[in-house]
Amino acid sequence: MNRFFYTATLKLASPILLWWLERRARKAGGVWDIRGSERYGQYSERVQTGPHDEEDGYAETVFGFARPVWVHAVSLGETRAAQPLIQALLDQGLPVLLTHFTETGRSNGAKLFSPAIKTGRLCQAWVPYDFPDAVDGFLNYWKPRCCILIEREIWPNMVAESKKQNIPVIVASARFSASSLRRGQLLGSVLRKALTSIDLILTQTHLDAARLSDIGVKRTRVVGNLKFDLRISPEQSHMGQVARRHIGRQVIAIASTREGEDELFIRAIADVRKKYPDARRDRPGDNDVTASSAEQAEARNAMPLFVMIPRHPQRFGEVAESLDDNGLSFCRRSDFPTDSQLRTVDVLLGDTVGEMFFYYGLSDVAIVAGSFAELGGQNHIEASALGLPVIVGPHTRNFQQSVEDALAEGAARRAQTPAEAVALSLRILDNPELRLGMSRAAKEWLSLHEGATDRIMSALQPYLK
Repeated sequence: MNRFFYTATLKLASPILLWWLERRARKAGGVWDIRGSERYGQYSERVQTGPHDEEDGYAETVFGFARPVWVHAVSLGETRAAQPLIQALLDQGLPVLLTHFTETGRSNGAKLFSPAIKTGRLCQAWVPYDFPDAVDGFLNYWKPRCCILIEREIWPNMVAESKKQNIPVIVASARFSASSLRRGQLLGSVLRKALTSIDLILTQTHLDAARLSDIGVKRTRVVGNLKFDLRISPEQSHMGQVARRHIGRQVIAIASTREGEDELFIRAIADVRKKYPDARRDRPGDNDVTASSAEQAEARNAMPLFVMIPRHPQRFGEVAESLDDNGLSFCRRSDFPTDSQLRTVDVLLGDTVGEMFFYYGLSDVAIVAGSFAELGGQNHIEASALGLPVIVGPHTRNFQQSVEDALAEGAARRAQTPAEAVALSLRILDNPELRLGMSRAAKEWLSLHEGATDRIMSALQPYLK
């Protein structure tokens, strides 16, 4: 398939694709602007680069937003991964245009870069759909000096129109599994041509570079994984650690659960629940001023607290229903539960976005999901950054090399099923020597892989002029 037929097919399929996107947006919540003018590269007026009201403490235009560095981070994971790179660009005095496809990516970007947005050093926009006229309108409006795509978001018309306007295109922290390249080959020559026309692809591993070389892509350089250079939120992790001390209870995080995993983990937690006596049933509680300290301590739930953190917000409600159907007591993070509640419930439902470091700060062990169904796994590096023992499932192709390294270094363990992962997490909690050993190994392993941001920034310098 060449680019002409690719574009024709995309236009013919656009009514169905737009319907699907609107359905997805309704389930996820938030503002996606699926049919908005920005999605089609149409802008009626210049987007303000600072607050409108000088009473806010900023002039209307604080920073000369010309020839920005365009960074495209499709969703939440890519936005978090790109944070150190974007901050390095800002620190170099460069204006940054940050685009997203999903609402979760955009809202998280707004939180991460709030000071830069307020001072006009960073603007956010929706990435245009991959129609030539939409991409052309976008490029004519923003006039970026270069385009940096995070990980593997390659769109043929986006690349072709950028090249037509002499805008360099770079892929940073690129990862290409064998299966993703096989799927891309269904498009025929159009994706291969896009990849071979990219100015530079900065890959995570030598294996990624080798896969690209096999299809004729030669302009690659191995720089490592941006996710190792993550910026920990000290405020969030400290809040979690304080809460952990207050509740005086062991905590197991089950992070980034995906479709097909939630129910299996909930059943495993319910099986664990059967092994412990009910907490607070006909017992005095923390709110009972007449209860002695010993009685209050006894009223605590002896079972570890499980923190369930679904990957996608649209499934928060489904997970809550499943917890209730399985007879588990739970509270929602969005309801700001008290220490007393966290001492007694079986599960804390992590129904907030962008607070992963709070959840990990609260926890003693992390099970990183997305890897117990054939979904490729989610980011396990964030948990290791806080020194948590990590448990992953059998399907970790999205983080293949880093998972293998973490397993080899003793920072992580693999389980085959959710039930096995829950049982393993309990054994780690019962073995302080093992838990502390895995914690030390996690921090040491992470320190070996830092520096991807510096290597990427060095490679980018010729394109930032």
